[in-house]
Amino acid sequence: MSITISDTTPRVQYTATSSQTTFSVPFEFFNNADLVVVKTASSTDTTLSYNASPSSASQYSVTGAGVSGGGSITLGGGATAGDVYTIYRDLAIARTTDFSASGSFPVETLNTELDKVVAMSQQLERDLKFSPRASATTSNTYDLTFPNLVANKILSVNSSGNALEFSQSITDVSTVAGIASDVTTVSGIASNVTTVAGIASNITAVANDSTDIGAVAGKATEIGRLGTADAVADLALLGTSDVVADLALLGTSDVVADMALLANADVIADMNTLATSDIISDLNTLATSDIVTDLNILATSDNVTNMATLGASGVVTNIGTVAGISSNVTTVAGISSNVTTVAGISSNVTAVANDATDIGNVAGSISNVNTVAGSISNVNTVASANSNISTVAGAIANVNTVASNVSGVNSFADRYRVDSSDPSSSLDAGDLAFNTTSNVLKYYDGSAWQTITADTDVKTKVSSNDTTAGFLNGKLVAGTNVTFTEGSDGGNETLTIASADNSIPFAIALG
Repeated sequence: MSITISDTTPRVQYTATSSQTTFSVPFEFFNNADLVVVKTASSTDTTLSYNASPSSASQYSVTGAGVSGGGSITLGGGATAGDVYTIYRDLAIARTTDFSASGSFPVETLNTELDKVVAMSQQLERDLKFSPRASATTSNTYDLTFPNLVANKILSVNSSGNALEFSQSITDVSTVAGIASDVTTVSGIASNVTTVAGIASNITAVANDSTDIGAVAGKATEIGRLGTADAVADLALLGTSDVVADLALLGTSDVVADMALLANADVIADMNTLATSDIISDLNTLATSDIVTDLNILATSDNVTNMATLGASGVVTNIGTVAGISSNVTTVAGISSNVTTVAGISSNVTAVANDATDIGNVAGSISNVNTVAGSISNVNTVASANSNISTVAGAIANVNTVASNVSGVNSFADRYRVDSSDPSSSLDAGDLAFNTTSNVLKYYDGSAWQTITADTDVKTKVSSNDTTAGFLNGKLVAGTNVTFTEGSDGGNETLTIASADNSIPFAIALG
């Protein structure tokens, strides 16, 4: 066999069209078995089988073996469009023929052997093209040797730049690759990260109070209402020592309960909430909701630690370190704008860290803060009525007297009423009511309202056992829970109306 071996790479690749069956082989081969045909479909390689009479697309036949210029293969079935077919020569690198030391010289056999030697050289050249190699002009990458393989490590150049090594974890590299965009984001805010790292101790202090800060942040709206100029002015007024002293005097539960009967209950409840100056001072410190919002961003200790670790963009080069905190890098990248915001208010963060105790106090009294915020109009009312509060405080002895007789006050309030019409509920025999429409004083007899008049003939007292109050001879006559005392001169009378349980009398001088 004598053929010409052309300078052609012994490999060719085709992308099949639909139902294609024939593919050209543009290089020489000696036997049908010298060819290897591989189909790649959906990233999966399948080596096809040679068959002189192929019956399926996984088999092929060959023409052109031992012919200069190459030949072709034919599939046993049509190809699928888009499948890739790679055909290459795989001649065994071996010498299978030896020449006799004497006798005739077989020129044809020699030519075949020489052809195969050239073909083997082409295969080696092809394989070299598919292998990484140093440039012909390199100055430091020749004569390199590979180190021993290490599981799950990536081949890289050592720190001296003169040898290869397996040192970097493939897991770390994969992790960093998965957060590449996040790393880029963090690198872009390197100066801000450095700023945050510079206040790491303050951030740690804030993080230790994250629960309290979270509670305060959850009430940013209420605290914001307390931050208005009017509210701050009113709270400042309530913070003076005189007002605080007066409020403390009125802050006992007995007085508050008594005042609730004589004044606006909502106002007194709000005053009780504001009874300590610490709350007022702390609320002034936290008067803006911006600080609370920014602190909420830094409310977890993980973010604080990670931001301090990231320090500067140079950390990005340390793949192992970044991979170990990949989730934190992603977290920081996701809040990069917030990190920038925190960097811009680092002095505020420091100020808040210095007030951590006060913040804790506010968080511990958050229900009181809510009460004050919800009743800010009442707080304003209390502030504007400071002189009245002082007056009440100065008359505390009288308030206590009323408190000790509160059941009688309540009884009188139940017994005597003034309205534009006759009362229709909470009725008991003996109740008195003044109708402002008819300008008439009436009493309730157990079933209906009766008018009390000055007519001496309206009612005649039947006996001393008569329990109904009325007029007799132009004078009011006593009945149950009602006593009437005539003056010694016959001209001054006193009407005394007791509560149902006779716990307190209510006297009226009739003149």
